[in-house]
Amino acid sequence: MKIATAAYPLDWLDSWAQYEDKLAAWVAEAVGNGAELLVFPEYGAMELSTLDGAAVAGDLEQSIHSVSEKMEDAAALHLKLAAAHRVHILGASAPVNSGLDRPVNRAELYTPTGKRDHQDKQIMTRFEREDWGITGGGPLKIFDTSLGRIGVLICYDSEFPLLGRALAETDVILVPSCTEALAGYWRVRIGAMSRALENQCVTAMASIVGANEWSQAVDMNTGTGGIFGPPDKGFPGTGVLSEGTLNTPGWTYGEADLEAIAHVRADGGVLNRLHWEEQTPRVKSVTKAALC
Repeated sequence: MKIATAAYPLDWLDSWAQYEDKLAAWVAEAVGNGAELLVFPEYGAMELSTLDGAAVAGDLEQSIHSVSEKMEDAAALHLKLAAAHRVHILGASAPVNSGLDRPVNRAELYTPTGKRDHQDKQIMTRFEREDWGITGGGPLKIFDTSLGRIGVLICYDSEFPLLGRALAETDVILVPSCTEALAGYWRVRIGAMSRALENQCVTAMASIVGANEWSQAVDMNTGTGGIFGPPDKGFPGTGVLSEGTLNTPGWTYGEADLEAIAHVRADGGVLNRLHWEEQTPRVKSVTKAALC
């Protein structure tokens, strides 16, 4: 499958039609370059809060509920675009009121046949916990699609090996991210590359880019798109299939070759995915050695 992963700038929106036009243009550009799977970033939906004005967009709590209220309309738009262009789309994640005590961070996957399902973020960052009150949602899922088996680790989730291991049967893991500083971008990128190494699969990272003075939540963003694989047979020695230019808006494109993934899993120079369980007895037998 050819993947397009976004370095996505948020805009101030004065009308829903403006959002429709923006999203349609982004999707059309990716499709025009042959993409079959499009990946938008974490919290990219926060621009929808601007439709309710500066006071709402600039308030942490009000912006959460403003965006959540618009996500069914956003889903309808994504489904329309996915069907019209015959592509799969991972929409930008959003805070969603899902019936829990607090909102979850949710990304929706849309198919060209009109189907949709969501992945909730599992582990919250300090900002989400301490300032925003976002909570963990439903379990990790493996989406069986016509393109292949797809998993989603939203931003911070990509930094936890056991979450990645739960998706070991996937061909591609999508990593939508929102990172304020360069260090945050590299934490997520290193996580995405590590999950590709461990699972001998392809990972695709999307980022928000640019400054948004109207928001307390997504006011400054650093990142770019990137697509990674295991540095092994059939893949680049660096593990980098493609990467964008830091903080430059646009799509980054890369191929996820399912045959190459199957081959490296069966006969790679190393077999990380098959040897995972060998860690368990060695971890349990760790002993202290006094050398002082």
